[in-house]
Amino acid sequence: MKSRTAKAPDTTVTDPALVKRAVKAAALGNAMEWFDFGVYSYIAVTLGKVFFPSGNPTAQLLSTFGAFAAAFLVRPLGGMVFGPLGDRVGRQKVLALTMIMMAAGTFAIGLIPSYATIGVGAPILLLVARLVQGFSTGGEYAGASTFIAEYAPDKRRGFLGSWLEFGTLAGYIGGAGLVTLMTALLSADDLTSWGWRIPFLIAGPMGIIGLYLRMRLEETPAFAAEVEKAETNRPKVPLREMVTGQWRALLLCVGLVLVFNVTDYMLLSYMPSYLTSELHYDETHGLLVVLGVMAVMMIAQPFVGALTDRVGRRPVIATGCAGFLLLSVPALLLIREGSLLAVALGMGALGLLLVCFTAAMPSALPALFPTRVRYGSLSIGFNVSVSLFGGTTPLVVTALIGATGNMMMPAYYMMAAAVIGGFAVWRMAESAGRPLPGSAPSVAAREH
Repeated sequence: MKSRTAKAPDTTVTDPALVKRAVKAAALGNAMEWFDFGVYSYIAVTLGKVFFPSGNPTAQLLSTFGAFAAAFLVRPLGGMVFGPLGDRVGRQKVLALTMIMMAAGTFAIGLIPSYATIGVGAPILLLVARLVQGFSTGGEYAGASTFIAEYAPDKRRGFLGSWLEFGTLAGYIGGAGLVTLMTALLSADDLTSWGWRIPFLIAGPMGIIGLYLRMRLEETPAFAAEVEKAETNRPKVPLREMVTGQWRALLLCVGLVLVFNVTDYMLLSYMPSYLTSELHYDETHGLLVVLGVMAVMMIAQPFVGALTDRVGRRPVIATGCAGFLLLSVPALLLIREGSLLAVALGMGALGLLLVCFTAAMPSALPALFPTRVRYGSLSIGFNVSVSLFGGTTPLVVTALIGATGNMMMPAYYMMAAAVIGGFAVWRMAESAGRPLPGSAPSVAAREH
């Protein structure tokens, strides 16, 4: 395929149409990941009945979420495999591979026979499918954000990167919304016998579309330039160098991802359960509130992304950290007041603060690392932080409430994360409008 990016002396000139296509292809993978997340979370009770022995609904649900959590355990392993591979053979090839694995894992769940049909084989196959999903996810976010960042012109990297999390929100709304619609239209028996398979089987066609889009992409200009520097194949960068050689940037990455994901999982994953278990909202109403908040976030996402290009990533991320530090308690008090208006205001405030992270991080995180180790180092830092802090947020907060009896623990946990994130922002360098480390300045063709 003929390249549609050009390399002027010391400047990379990108084709806007090609950049737009790259953003779409990268965002679709994220949308698919979170489509699965939304489906699995909100159909968990039904999956427990299908895949685990009957008799104890609590044990069924815990087993289902255990299989869900297993995917988080293998994410760092996926990052350690796909990240260095992306720095070795190219971003585009690895992103195509993660798309295939993600689609295959999700589609396979829709084909697994029930426990009543094949016995213990059913939960084993479910666990295997979840491990495939988690392993592929380890290379997805870092690769997609790296891909967009390396394609984007320096002056528009924040705006273009923000569409990655737009895809995340769209996928989650699509998955959770589909489950809500099916729950309303199907009887409990139909949902348990065959209806639950539909959302997972949809992943097949989605994956084929995503793979087609990703296979049509060229390698990023930054990676192509890195390859040109080497006389032969690019030298393999040892995994140790990706960690010890980038330890300061990795620590900043872990801190930024910590505040980003603790607040993200608190709002989008834990709060529906909090509304149901603590405030006795029925599950549908709690979910609809969260879906409404995510719809508002989607609208704000590209505008805040563009704002980071004008004022910088640091001020926007710092605003989010300060907001969670100061407003987490008032927002949770509003939510606990219980009326629909109060809950919507409290959740909405937290959602708009979260946009400070979702809009800025896809462009801020890749800028922490030089081109030759960007995919690998970012994969390792991102997935370690998500697995240790983000994905465990619902479990830890539930345990803290159980141990202390203090219903304000979600607010205190977000405040602690905001302090860590604030320190990381203080120590990071501003990257808005500047070339990525190790890359030439990048401009759109019309700017050149």
